[in-house]
Amino acid sequence: MNTNLVVVSAVMAALLVWGVLVYNRLMALRNRTGNALAQIDVQLKRRYDLVPNLVAVAKKYLEHESQTLEAVIRARGQAQAAASALRAAPGKPEVADAMVAAEGALGGALGRLMVLTESYPDLKADDTMRSLSEELGSTENRIGYARQAYNDQVLAFNNASRAFPAIVVASMLGFHAMPMLQSTQSAQEREAVRVQF
Repeated sequence: MNTNLVVVSAVMAALLVWGVLVYNRLMALRNRTGNALAQIDVQLKRRYDLVPNLVAVAKKYLEHESQTLEAVIRARGQAQAAASALRAAPGKPEVADAMVAAEGALGGALGRLMVLTESYPDLKADDTMRSLSEELGSTENRIGYARQAYNDQVLAFNNASRAFPAIVVASMLGFHAMPMLQSTQSAQEREAVRVQF
């Protein structure tokens, strides 16, 4: 009877150690995912800071294009609000989707502004505008890399928390699957662009 108690105690101790190891791994992966999200946030902040400067430079050349400029500022505000909501609730898919949609709207508005810039040689030649445009392009690339790093961390976390037997610990301790950031929201956005001459 004493040996049974020793065996049961050893099994319980092994399960406890295993549970602690799984918990620590899941916490490390969740923290890495949080760090990756924070890196996206840093790049988005950089973009948000560039937008008002870009609009201010363009404003003096594009006085009669105020709708485009207002659309950029409005989209910036919506994107900032969506990013703030994602920081507050990083594990909710609908919040991540809302942020991606708001960022897409901001990207579209900035794209229209850049296309409009091409129509104004004086604006296109402005050193400040050129510098801000290059900085914005660099920032967009950094955002893309940061999103990829975030999705890689989410994949690692989701794989670890959904694999058996770790899913037992993950379910008991509230480690839920995290949403990935997707660049497109609809089938139409996934279609190839058709160029006709």
